[in-house]
Amino acid sequence: MIIVDIDNERLDIFLAMKLDLSRSKIQKLIKNKLVLVNGKAVSASYQVKENDIIEINDDLNYEIAIEAENIKLDIVYEDDDLLVINKKSGMVVHPAPGHYSGTLVNALLYHFDIKSKNKLRPGIVHRLDKDTSGLMLVAKNDWTLDKLSEMISKKEVERHYLAIVDGVIKHDTGTIDAPIGRDKNDRQKMSVTSENAKEAITHFRVLERFKSNTLLECILETGRTHQIRVHLAYIGYPVSNDATYNKKKATSFGQMLHSKSIKFTHPRNNKELFFEVEPPLEFLEKLNELRQKETL
Repeated sequence: MIIVDIDNERLDIFLAMKLDLSRSKIQKLIKNKLVLVNGKAVSASYQVKENDIIEINDDLNYEIAIEAENIKLDIVYEDDDLLVINKKSGMVVHPAPGHYSGTLVNALLYHFDIKSKNKLRPGIVHRLDKDTSGLMLVAKNDWTLDKLSEMISKKEVERHYLAIVDGVIKHDTGTIDAPIGRDKNDRQKMSVTSENAKEAITHFRVLERFKSNTLLECILETGRTHQIRVHLAYIGYPVSNDATYNKKKATSFGQMLHSKSIKFTHPRNNKELFFEVEPPLEFLEKLNELRQKETL
């Protein structure tokens, strides 16, 4: 069983990427009705939706074996139901083609007894991009996962990010309300589009201005894939060092984007929880460089 984690991708393309199989092999399985989506046979052109359940009824085993790995984690908070983790930049959240090991999920399986029906994304409530650092929520059981996921969908989890962007934003505050969907020219990217898109809203506040950069605090009202990166590039202020959405050459560290704080009510005891962490060293060094050389 595979639980879909993206929107608006053809079924055959999604499975070919997810399972590292040829597209023709996938199409043959679909044609022979050996692939079911939410219990029903569909065509290869079916557009998958997030949380669709895909079953492959074939003799071969297409389940990805996820191994527990002893990878160090920065645990900010832990109780019987959930974890708050400070994810380092460069760590992939869950296994996918090209990243079957070294992920956050591999580390979670080693360090914690997470009881989950989802074998590909056990405990993952929401994700951060590989090169985005900072705070993430992890559920230790399916009850907590369902509760936290519902809270996020109802906008009851407050997440604040720090971003260094290229260019000087003149407005002190702003809201970007622009739908996001899969980029029709590059399926590995997202873009602001009216086709097969979902509502996406990002609020921002200027914290510091420099000669050619701006430090922002961003608040997510929705949580689309690459949302902050796509939105800021869309308005002409791409996140610094972003190899995907910024046309400038990027270093190996990745985008200057950090999930700095998270605030929510504990689903079990209704206690309000708030956590905040500093950005990684590379982010702080970039900020210090800007302050020393470019402060207005």
